[in-house]
Amino acid sequence: MADPTPLPVFDDLRAESDELDQLVAELEPERWALATPAPGWTIAHQIAHLAWTDHSALLAVTDQEGFRAMAEKALAAPDSFVDEGAEEGARTPPAELLERWREGRTALDWALRAAPAGTRFPWYGPPMSAASMATARLMETWAHGLDIADALGVTPAPTDRLRHIARLGYRTRDFAHVVHGVPVPADPFRVELAGPSGDVWVFGPEDASQRVTGPALDFCLLVTQRAHRSDLALRAEGADADRWLDIAQAFAGPPGGGRPEKTKGDGR
Repeated sequence: MADPTPLPVFDDLRAESDELDQLVAELEPERWALATPAPGWTIAHQIAHLAWTDHSALLAVTDQEGFRAMAEKALAAPDSFVDEGAEEGARTPPAELLERWREGRTALDWALRAAPAGTRFPWYGPPMSAASMATARLMETWAHGLDIADALGVTPAPTDRLRHIARLGYRTRDFAHVVHGVPVPADPFRVELAGPSGDVWVFGPEDASQRVTGPALDFCLLVTQRAHRSDLALRAEGADADRWLDIAQAFAGPPGGGRPEKTKGDGR
């Protein structure tokens, strides 16, 4: 399969959100306080963060002046604004927080679908198109959904919606180098991934000497920093590709801390 395009990303974002909604909708209020793998974050923090970021994205699409004012406050405290937003939302009663998330993501879905073709919206990183904004929201919804699933002892089945996250992970190669203060490689990379349905997802030129291969799920876990590289079945060919797998990051903001290694040995 050639490089997948984000054409159905709005529908896939809705489906990803609905799947996570089903996971938390019937939880007893006390279970919203369960700890997730993110230090200091409960299930309530995870949903509050998604609701906060959806609101930010909605402002970026519908009220760019309002978004810039919010972004200035956020960028003035880059090490704390994410946690502060999650902490504030987590203090909301679970039923109210769930409804806030539902209303916010629905409003964002409508706004993204109605956005004129070619329009780019401000963000905490480079400006994004509506499709790119939806892809970023899908990536975050999936990643934070994994944290919630972990807290509940659930293992979600991977779906072909991961193709959007894989594509984003590939396209953010240069960004990951920049935020880590590492020189951006001059040569193109080739990424070949086995999708959940058995298709092969390919990104980059066929003759690239720097290559990454493996399961699409593992690549998505890596670029969202939901698993340590040593615990994943990804293979790098070339020194630049190998270094990239140590710093890959598909999300905006400063470098993430990643997850600790579960297995022993290099595993590469």
